[in-house]
Parts: sequence; structure tokens; C-alpha cells
Amino acid sequence: MSTETQRETLGSRLGFILISAGCAIGIGNVWRFPYLCGQYGGGAFVMIYLFFLAVLGLPAMCMEFAIGRAAKKSPVRMYRELEPKGSRWHIHSFFCLIGNYILMMFYTTVAGWMLRYFFLECMGTFEGLDPDGVAGVFADGLANPAAQVGFMGIIVVAGCLVNMQGLQSGLEKVTKVMMVLLIVIMAVLAVNSVFLPGASEGIGYLLIPDFDRLMNAGLWNVVSAAMNQAFFTLSIGIGSMAIFGSYIGKEQSLLGESVNVVILDTLVAISSGLIIIPACFAYGVESTAGPSLIFITLPNIFNHMPIGRLWGSLFFVFMTFAAFSTVLAVFENIMAMCMDQFGWSRKKAGAVNIFALFILSLPCALGFNVLSFIQPLGEGSSFLDLEDYIVSNFLLPLGALIMVLFCTRKSGWGWENFKKEANEGEGLKVGDWMRGYTTWVLPALVILVFVMGLL
Repeated sequence: MSTETQRETLGSRLGFILISAGCAIGIGNVWRFPYLCGQYGGGAFVMIYLFFLAVLGLPAMCMEFAIGRAAKKSPVRMYRELEPKGSRWHIHSFFCLIGNYILMMFYTTVAGWMLRYFFLECMGTFEGLDPDGVAGVFADGLANPAAQVGFMGIIVVAGCLVNMQGLQSGLEKVTKVMMVLLIVIMAVLAVNSVFLPGASEGIGYLLIPDFDRLMNAGLWNVVSAAMNQAFFTLSIGIGSMAIFGSYIGKEQSLLGESVNVVILDTLVAISSGLIIIPACFAYGVESTAGPSLIFITLPNIFNHMPIGRLWGSLFFVFMTFAAFSTVLAVFENIMAMCMDQFGWSRKKAGAVNIFALFILSLPCALGFNVLSFIQPLGEGSSFLDLEDYIVSNFLLPLGALIMVLFCTRKSGWGWENFKKEANEGEGLKVGDWMRGYTTWVLPALVILVFVMGLL
């Protein structure tokens, strides 16, 4: 039997959209987006972010889906199916595999933080603590190797076990339930937040552009932050989306499906802002707190809310689902690449990767305690900073650039092949009027994101 006939497929269009959105929806949406809004002027940042999401993220996502669907292979094999004979585009496949592993080397630890905080909120750990006490809980957790490794291990084992059950009966089934619950919990939290006394100022801050705030934050700073967030939120460049393109049929056009994923991703990001920023305004807390906003600022806010323990528990369930949806999607990519590359069964790929991902994730989990003397990017840095830097500043932007060039250059797959694949099925079509933009402007924007990351 051929590999093609053995290949698993997703059971439904909804499954494809929710899994793809689940991969894109992660810590970048529910953690990074709200604090960037706080730091860069609220509504004006959101407006610029949405612009770059449309002109940068959307076409790049469509291209990655198209490569995957045309090849019907995981990222380690997709270029070999489509590239002209004698070309070397497939070298990027190796970096796709590396990129997915490095991403999970730190993402599993951060997902573990979310899970730990859910348990802490449920147990009422933060009740009665002052701000210094709440900050101490976070610091104590980082300093505790058993807590760091234990919760990271739960995420690794759970992620691999779900995917070992099969594409439809494992990943698709669990992701559908989890994403529906995520959306319901998100809606409940957002409604609660926007009806807090004094929250209206925070809603205005998030949704209404204020160009005085924009100029105070610095126009280039805001544009740079918005462009980076629009690019990185979709996780384009290491095959994370291509794998799900490879699992779907040709009933729907890929530009239309990309729009659906981007809209869902954006709704979650905006809703996260509606959960966090109005609450900050309602309780007179700075929304510009940066990364500490989630783990220090918000537990303090929940302490002052009526039935705050419930709201805090729901919030960190929401955060855990957002993080775990990305873990599941990337684990699927890793397992599929191992299956394609080494001919392993799904069970073997899962079993091997439970151990591989656990071992590879240890430096990050131990980097805040046992290995804290290793500071790879200078004083105060950790393995998390190094791994995030490699993925965010090199592998994602350079990988996206390669995919864009592959889809638009004659030396690669080429515009006509890309357009034909993207336009198969019903829905929005890629038009020839986009050719000049995607051939010259889009690569320039991706290069700009890369350069800004280095600077």
C-alpha cells in the first residue's frame, strides 16, 4: 500500500480550522498581546496590528497551507515533493524539524506555569496575600526544580499521549472540545471584566485609537511591535501550519481558510485584551506591567474581585487551554515528521518523543534554579531567553522568507503552481493582482521583521 493511501486525514473542516487556530492561538495571544496593548497605547496599536496581520500574516499563512496541501507530506518531505529537480529548497526541511523541537523546549515549561497557576488559584493560594506575597509565589515556583520539571513533564506526557491516539480520535477530538471550552470561558471572563465598575475606561483604551498615546509611545516603536506581533502570532516559518494543510482535502480554497484562522486567532487576542485591560483599569493597576502582568498583576486583581478565586481559576484554565492547544499542534508536527523521516508508527513516534521532549525541555525548566548560573545571553538571561531568541529571531522569519520565495520564484515551486493549489475549492481566491505584492513587497516585510528582531 502506498504512503499516500495510508496517510491520515482530518475528519472535518471545523477540525482543520480549530486545530490550525489552536496552533496559532497560544501564549502570544493571551499573554503577549494584552501587555503590548498596555505598553504601546491600546487602540492605535490594535489598529496597526490588524493592518500587518492582513498584509503580512495572512498571505504567508496561505502559502504555508498551500505547500503542505500540495505535497501531502510533513515538513521534512514537503519540499522534495514540489521542488524542481536538482534544487536545494529541501534543506529548509531540516530547520523545520529543529525549529519545532526548540519551540517546545521552552513552550512546555511556560505551559506548565499556566497549569500550575490553575491549581494554585483553585487551592486559594493567593487569597490574603499582598502584592509582594503574590510576586513571591511566582519567584518561589521558578526556584523550585521539582515544580518546574513536574508541570513541564505533565504537559509533555499529556501532549504525546493525546496525539498517539490518532489524528482524528486524538488531536482533532481533544482540540475541538478544548477550543470550544476556551471560547466559552473566554466569553464569560470578558463579560465579567467589561462589567466591572470603572472598566469602561479600559475598554476605550483598548478599542479606540488615541494618536496622542501613539506618538507618546513612539510611532516606530508601535509599528515595530505591531508588525512583530502580527507575524509571530501565527507561528509561520517552521511548518506548523503546513502539516495541517497536508491533512485536508481540496473542497475549500486556502485563502478563505486562512482568513478564518486569522479571524479566530484575532478574536482570541482581542478578547484576552478585554479580559485583562478593563480589569486593570477597574482596580487602578498599571496595564503596562509587561510579562509580569499574567503571573503577578492579575492574581492581585482576582484577590480583590468578588468570588475572585473562581475568576482566577477560570482565567488560568483559559490560559492552559491556549498554551496546550499549541503544544498539541506542534507535537503532531514533530511526530508526523518522525513518521515520515524514519518510517515509524504513530505509537512509536509518540513514545520516543515523550522521552526526547522531556529531556530537551529540562534545560529551560531548570534554567531558573539548578542551572541559573548559566546565562547564555548575558546577565539575568536563561535558557528560555536563548531558545525563544533562536526561534523568534531566526527560524520563524527566515523560514517564512524561504516559503514565500519558494511560492513566488521560478527557481522554486512558482507562482502559478501556488495560485492553482491555493484556489482549489470554494471560497476566496488568490488573484494575479497579488503577484507583484507577494513576490517583492511581502519578502521585504519579512526581511524587515528579521532585521528588527536582531536589532
